Formats: sequence, structure tokens, C-alpha cells
Amino acid sequence: MNAYWSIPLIAYLLGSIPFGVLIVMARGGPDVRSTGSGNIGAANVARSSGAFAGILTLLLDAGKGYLAVWIAARWVHGSTDGRWMIGAAVAAVIGHIFPVWLRFKGGKGVATMFGSFIPISWFAVVAVALVWILVVVFWRYSSLGSMAAAAALPLLVFLFYAPRHAPPTMVTYGTVFVSLLVLLRHSGNVRRLVDGTENRVNFRR
Repeated sequence: MNAYWSIPLIAYLLGSIPFGVLIVMARGGPDVRSTGSGNIGAANVARSSGAFAGILTLLLDAGKGYLAVWIAARWVHGSTDGRWMIGAAVAAVIGHIFPVWLRFKGGKGVATMFGSFIPISWFAVVAVALVWILVVVFWRYSSLGSMAAAAALPLLVFLFYAPRHAPPTMVTYGTVFVSLLVLLRHSGNVRRLVDGTENRVNFRR
């Protein structure tokens, strides 16, 4: 058996580490899944346990995605076709959204998506982050920014993965898959946005 097939499994297990749950528990708080939106991501952790816990969750959720793809890149000695790296990115995001430790009920994958694509196309990630920032600043909905960022990811990776050259087919397919998966995880946010009940970002706070 090709040892490279261990890469998606390792990436999935890394992605499935529920840092939001662990950080809130370590700070003596309740199970974050029982508070606020019930999400294990940084925004709900911040509402439950404060800004520091939220930022730490954000960094660790992004970091596990980055680590998964970094390991893949080192394992295949920087193979230029990108299939194992994009495979690791997909697996890490799936791990965050469907973690085995939480009975496959996890977060929305936004931070892990960001971290996973840094080794693949860091310039595209910077552009995606700017999309998120602009949407949140103008409309003050974190979820809307996340959806805009996920929707923009395939186009920006296509443009910046290798300027003047299309990325490998597997990279394109994997990026589109991650984008759609993250967007589908925001279906509840879409309903709340339509109903006018979605929480806005309070910059003063």
C-alpha cells in the first residue's frame, strides 16, 4: 500500500481536534456546543468565554489545517502537482466539520479552510481574508463574510496558484469541494440572515 494514502487520514485526525471545546473546558466554562449558536468555532467561543479564547481557537483551528498540508508537502517532497496537499486540505476541513471525537458534529470549517490553503496559495488566502474583512466591515455579519470568503476561494486560488497558468485539476476540484462544503454548513446562517435574526458584529464591544 502506498504510504502516501496515510496523508488524508493524518490530516483528518488533525482537523478533527475540537480546540474550541477544549479551550472553553480548560477555562472552566460549559460545553460550548450548549451555548450561543452551538458552534465550536472561534466566534461562538468568543461569545462564550471571551475574546482571548476566541482568538486562540481561531489560531489553533487555522494552525491544524496549515500543519496538515505542511506535513503532506514534506511527505511528498514538495511534489508540484499538488494532489496530496489539496487532499490534506480537504481532509482537514472535513475533520473539523465532521470530527470523530464529537460524533461527527463539528464546526463550519472557515478557520481550518484558511489555514489549509496557506501552503497551497498564500496569496489567494490573503485575498480571501480581505474579502472577509470588507464584507464584515460593511455589513457587520461574520457569517456573511465567511460565506463570501468561501465563495471567492476557488476563483482566487485559480488566479493566484500559478499566475498565468491554471492550477492542476485536482487543486481546482478540491478547492471547489471545500468551498461548497463550507457554504453548505452556513445554511442556518442564511435562514437567519433572511429572517433578520442573525447576530451582527459589535465593533465597539
